[in-house]
Amino acid sequence: MSSHEVRTHTALHVLKGAVQKVLGAEWTAGVYVKGSQGRLTVQLQEKPTDEELARVEEEANAKIAEDAPIEELEMERAEAEARWGDAIYDLFPLPASITRLRIAHIPGWNVNACREAHTETTGEIGALRITKTRFRPSRQTLEISFDIRT
Repeated sequence: MSSHEVRTHTALHVLKGAVQKVLGAEWTAGVYVKGSQGRLTVQLQEKPTDEELARVEEEANAKIAEDAPIEELEMERAEAEARWGDAIYDLFPLPASITRLRIAHIPGWNVNACREAHTETTGEIGALRITKTRFRPSRQTLEISFDIRT
């Protein structure tokens, strides 16, 4: 993974935290990263307003500006589940045979089982700009495309 992609992937975690805070979405249905562009797809019941989407971007950028530390932890699956419950999972399940997990944790913001590389702090991301959104009522999903810049 290139350094741009590490920053973009880390931005997914920051964006997910903002989406959870502003829209109440809990479950990630898909992610995509290529270079400095990314897409987060979350399960959502109704289409957000333009104002809500602007708040998502503002909250994400505020967390980036905070330069918050990102913890990468490795632990037994049972320990991670006892500590965070289902919050570490997305809609794509992990096989039961996986007993050790890598956890990406931005304290007070986002926690996910994640095997990818991350920046050490949110400030290393630069800034995030939402470039496109698509709500799919039949699937009850919201796709948020974004890019990052320094």
